[in-house]
Amino acid sequence: VQLVESGGGLVQPGWSLRFSCAASGFTFSSSLMSWYRQAPGKGRELVATIFSAGGGTNYADSVKGRFTISRDNAKNTVYLQMNSLKPEDTAVYFCNARWGLARSRESWGQGTQVTVSS
Repeated sequence: VQLVESGGGLVQPGWSLRFSCAASGFTFSSSLMSWYRQAPGKGRELVATIFSAGGGTNYADSVKGRFTISRDNAKNTVYLQMNSLKPEDTAVYFCNARWGLARSRESWGQGTQVTVSS
């Protein structure tokens, strides 16, 4: 099982970024995919989730209206489009996959840093 993230970087407030997370080693189309983030000195926070069936989504209140999670099951890839970035979005972002019976199996990406600063 592997989750490979890409797309981090240093941006100014108000800019946009898009993350990608390429998955392998499990049945991606039936998995629950999420993005988490961890800011310095804080715990890991759930940012967004996309369900396997129907592609329904959930977002943290702090990112609603600015971030969009999507998936391409043909490419085994999940995306996080982040618009109107704020300094408080600075964190390491992690891709997360859950699959199997009761979604009991789980894997994490290596994390990618986003720094929002002027």
